[in-house]
Amino acid sequence: MSKAIDSLSDVVVALYARAVVRGRDNDSDRDRGDVPGWVLVTIMTAGLVTALWLVADDKLRQLFSDALDGVSGNAP
Repeated sequence: MSKAIDSLSDVVVALYARAVVRGRDNDSDRDRGDVPGWVLVTIMTAGLVTALWLVADDKLRQLFSDALDGVSGNAP
Protein backbone atom coordinates (compact mmCIF):
# COMPACT_ATOMS: atom_id res chain seq x y z
CA MET A 1 0.00 0.00 0.00
CA SER A 2 2.89 2.34 0.77
CA LYS A 3 4.23 2.04 -2.77
CA ALA A 4 0.80 2.90 -4.18
CA ILE A 5 0.56 5.99 -1.99
CA ASP A 6 4.08 7.05 -2.96
CA SER A 7 3.26 6.62 -6.65
CA LEU A 8 0.01 8.54 -6.23
CA SER A 9 1.75 11.40 -4.46
CA ASP A 10 4.42 11.50 -7.19
CA VAL A 11 1.69 11.81 -9.82
CA VAL A 12 -0.03 14.60 -7.87
CA VAL A 13 3.21 16.54 -7.49
CA ALA A 14 4.09 16.10 -11.17
CA LEU A 15 0.65 17.24 -12.34
CA TYR A 16 0.68 20.22 -10.01
CA ALA A 17 4.20 21.27 -11.03
CA ARG A 18 3.32 20.96 -14.72
CA ALA A 19 0.18 23.05 -14.30
CA VAL A 20 2.02 25.74 -12.32
CA VAL A 21 4.78 26.00 -14.93
CA ARG A 22 2.22 26.17 -17.76
CA GLY A 23 0.35 28.88 -15.89
CA ARG A 24 3.48 31.02 -15.55
CA ASP A 25 4.40 30.60 -19.21
CA ASN A 26 1.02 31.68 -20.53
CA ASP A 27 -0.74 34.26 -18.36
CA SER A 28 -3.40 34.94 -21.00
CA ASP A 29 -5.11 31.60 -20.23
CA ARG A 30 -5.97 32.48 -16.61
CA ASP A 31 -9.71 32.53 -17.41
CA ARG A 32 -9.67 28.78 -18.19
CA GLY A 33 -10.11 27.83 -14.53
CA ASP A 34 -8.15 26.23 -11.76
CA VAL A 35 -7.05 22.96 -13.31
CA PRO A 36 -4.47 22.06 -10.64
CA GLY A 37 -7.08 22.54 -7.92
CA TRP A 38 -9.66 20.17 -9.33
CA VAL A 39 -7.01 17.62 -10.25
CA LEU A 40 -5.69 17.64 -6.70
CA VAL A 41 -9.17 17.41 -5.18
CA THR A 42 -10.12 14.52 -7.49
CA ILE A 43 -6.97 12.52 -6.75
CA MET A 44 -7.16 13.15 -3.02
CA THR A 45 -10.83 12.11 -2.95
CA ALA A 46 -10.01 8.89 -4.79
CA GLY A 47 -7.20 8.24 -2.32
CA LEU A 48 -9.46 8.79 0.69
CA VAL A 49 -12.16 6.53 -0.72
CA THR A 50 -9.59 3.81 -1.40
CA ALA A 51 -8.10 4.10 2.09
CA LEU A 52 -11.53 3.93 3.75
CA TRP A 53 -12.50 1.00 1.57
CA LEU A 54 -9.38 -0.94 2.55
CA VAL A 55 -9.96 -0.31 6.25
CA ALA A 56 -13.72 -0.85 6.43
CA ASP A 57 -14.42 -3.35 3.64
CA ASP A 58 -16.05 -6.03 5.81
CA LYS A 59 -18.23 -3.55 7.71
CA LEU A 60 -19.33 -1.83 4.49
CA ARG A 61 -20.31 -5.18 2.96
CA GLN A 62 -22.32 -6.07 6.05
CA LEU A 63 -23.98 -2.64 6.15
CA PHE A 64 -24.96 -2.90 2.48
CA SER A 65 -26.24 -6.45 2.91
CA ASP A 66 -28.31 -5.46 5.95
CA ALA A 67 -29.75 -2.48 4.07
CA LEU A 68 -30.77 -4.65 1.11
CA ASP A 69 -32.28 -7.26 3.41
CA GLY A 70 -34.27 -4.56 5.20
CA VAL A 71 -35.68 -3.19 1.95
CA SER A 72 -36.59 -6.58 0.54
CA GLY A 73 -38.16 -7.78 3.78
CA ASN A 74 -35.60 -10.48 4.56
CA ALA A 75 -34.44 -8.84 7.78
CA PRO A 76 -34.46 -11.06 10.89
